[in-house]
Amino acid sequence: MLRKVKILQAIRQGKVGGGETHVLDLVNELNKEEFESVILSFTEGPMVEKLRADGFKVYVVPTEKPFNYKVWKAVKKIVEQEKINLIHAHGTRANSNTFSTAKSLGIPIIYTVHGWSFHPDQSSAVKIIRTLSERFLVNMANKTICVSQSNLNEGLSKFPMKDATVILNGINQQKFNPDQTFKNVRAELNIAADAVLIGYIARITAQKEPLNFLRGIAKVPVHLNAKFLIVGDGELKTEMLELATSLNLNDRVIFQDFRSDIPDVLNAVDIFCLPSLWEGLPIALLEAMAMRKAIVATEIDGINDLIQHDENGILIPVSNPDKIAEAITVLIENTGLRDRLGLQAGATVAEKFNIDRMTRSVEEVYRTLVPRT
Repeated sequence: MLRKVKILQAIRQGKVGGGETHVLDLVNELNKEEFESVILSFTEGPMVEKLRADGFKVYVVPTEKPFNYKVWKAVKKIVEQEKINLIHAHGTRANSNTFSTAKSLGIPIIYTVHGWSFHPDQSSAVKIIRTLSERFLVNMANKTICVSQSNLNEGLSKFPMKDATVILNGINQQKFNPDQTFKNVRAELNIAADAVLIGYIARITAQKEPLNFLRGIAKVPVHLNAKFLIVGDGELKTEMLELATSLNLNDRVIFQDFRSDIPDVLNAVDIFCLPSLWEGLPIALLEAMAMRKAIVATEIDGINDLIQHDENGILIPVSNPDKIAEAITVLIENTGLRDRLGLQAGATVAEKFNIDRMTRSVEEVYRTLVPRT
């Protein structure tokens, strides 16, 4: 009888984010007769709790730093104890804190890039350091997986990538199926059935530009029958709440902490807005598209891989509250346009971003690195 390949799936944090959601879907979809996943997270959080509830063994080695040599010994002990055959590191922090173990034990390591750690808003010095770090991590990996073609192209423009491929993120289209029955989130939150509801469901961090989203909301005409729902947590949450008050938006905006019932929330939404500065291939956007929502998003790498302007969404420039307001206003006033863009968004996901296709592609990578014996 062939033994299972035992994989350490390393994630940077236990909070809910795109990369973490990707791992949750991946480990649940993998062929359980062939692959066994053990999870390593570098913080506690709701994603860790969900993985445990799904029956996975989860280890937490606390650190919020990349290249933290102080935790490498603990990581190595887990890998030896669990008799791991392969490490799959999702993101920079996960890779930088597991590659040493992989190399010292002669275990193959895969690096999935959910967006590079160098960003457009960084200083030149930080960008150089991050680029050199990413070059090193790619070089340490036996295989690099990019979740979008844009991410692969960006990496190749900065350094050699000797063994890299693109495997597009996939969405569970049974979970995110707009034709099923959902609970009434509008009734729960006292939102009128005829109001146009615009949703922002994402981490409230600088990457997602939540403050400019609020500034955009402030420019949407008050007479329109619209409400705004912001779901998520993050380091800018307090600042966002304060800005909403100073912009007199408290009657128009509803804030919710992280929720686990995202399909129900998306069902209640008419328009989904993601005004990010940078992305890998955003899971939150794929989920909204699968639910056939009209999309407003920034024209950046990662989002460009998903949205064609005026075909399956509206693309706007980064850091531009006026354009956020303009796009949202057009969609509030034009039901036909909302419906057309939403239907096309759903068709895009169904055709190209299927979780089964993603998982089968990842399994093929596993097989090339660790043949079963």
